[in-house]
Amino acid sequence: MTAPRLLPCGDTAISVEFGTTVDLALTARVRALDLALAAAPFPGVVETVPTYRALLVHFDPLTTETAALERHLLALVDRPAPVAHSPRRWRVPVAYGGEHGADLDEMARHSGLSPAGFIAAHAAPVYTVMMIGFLPGFAYLGGLDPRLARPRRDHPRPRVPAASVSIGGAQTAIGSVEGPSGWHLIGRTPALPFLPRRDPVFLFDAGDEICFQPVSAAEWQDLATRAAAGAFVAERLA
Repeated sequence: MTAPRLLPCGDTAISVEFGTTVDLALTARVRALDLALAAAPFPGVVETVPTYRALLVHFDPLTTETAALERHLLALVDRPAPVAHSPRRWRVPVAYGGEHGADLDEMARHSGLSPAGFIAAHAAPVYTVMMIGFLPGFAYLGGLDPRLARPRRDHPRPRVPAASVSIGGAQTAIGSVEGPSGWHLIGRTPALPFLPRRDPVFLFDAGDEICFQPVSAAEWQDLATRAAAGAFVAERLA
């Protein structure tokens, strides 16, 4: 197992880079270091941001000696990973196709599946939230069936609805707020990954597991009304 690279990010952050690819094994190493640092905190560290292949460690340069922090991080990498709690697992309702997933039929044809077969294949895996990014609460998921993969659209849409479920390349994602996207829209969840007035503001976190549950458009509407009022319509399974 190769040692990570430590890359300075200005004078207030260090990126601990474990590799150069999108890979669940690398993401697991990032998560392990994040947990280890939380269990053995270093003075002056103010925030950590786990990504696909690196952990970004923000620190206060007025109270932190950078070289000492780097030594601490490398020492944590070499330690056995702390015993972590089982990941949170969510059952997330999704209305596939129609007005909620404009690209579903085309994606199904591209994969050689019927729309129903495509939906079943997309809802079958247990996905892992590899990172949160791009927009507040936007969840990038690992574990997509390779048959469903497709390069991003040649012409991105300037606006896609909040909480859209989409596919881009070998990944699927749960969007958060309305925004631009070049990913293929296959559905939409009534669960809101980001809601400023709710506690917690962010529904999902890196390391969580996601199980999709297909629902009808009528069920989506009922659940969306409840979610807008602050209710949790994604069911916590573990």
